[in-house]
Amino acid sequence: MKTKNITILAIDDSKDDQELITRAFRENGVTCPINWVDCGEEAIAYLKGEGQFSDRSRFAYPSFVMTDLKMPRGDGFSVLQYLRSTPEWAIIPTVVFSASADLDDIKRSYMLGAGSYLVKPTDFAVLREFLKALYSYWLWVETPATDATGKRLHTESEGKLGERFLHQDDNDVA
Repeated sequence: MKTKNITILAIDDSKDDQELITRAFRENGVTCPINWVDCGEEAIAYLKGEGQFSDRSRFAYPSFVMTDLKMPRGDGFSVLQYLRSTPEWAIIPTVVFSASADLDDIKRSYMLGAGSYLVKPTDFAVLREFLKALYSYWLWVETPATDATGKRLHTESEGKLGERFLHQDDNDVA
């Protein structure tokens, strides 16, 4: 497996779910930082590095985002919409991890750029297996180059495909 500096931004208003998800990750040997926020508003502030999240040594740019949908003060859809509308963040692998199996929620999540949609299992052993598979996948997936804090690095376009996207990549974002 590749060696990566991974930081997970996890968004869920349920302290019980936060504890269970963290425990499941840790029981799978995941030692990377898992930074929790309680709502969409906090998630967007984290992504922007605003307020309490301005210290990037403590709150590194996330490698992956995992969000619940139904939350007060900015739901998961608002997070997905923000990520999609911000080129610097639209590239971050994002998973919706919700109790909702509603087909409209699933459809809307994918339309707003979610990379995956998983319904939270009620059994802890199943939750642990879900998160083990998800984390293993994250270790193998190719992502844009980042610095030690997780901020995306400028890259030079090379080859035909790179030339095609030259004006849509780093020139449009800081």
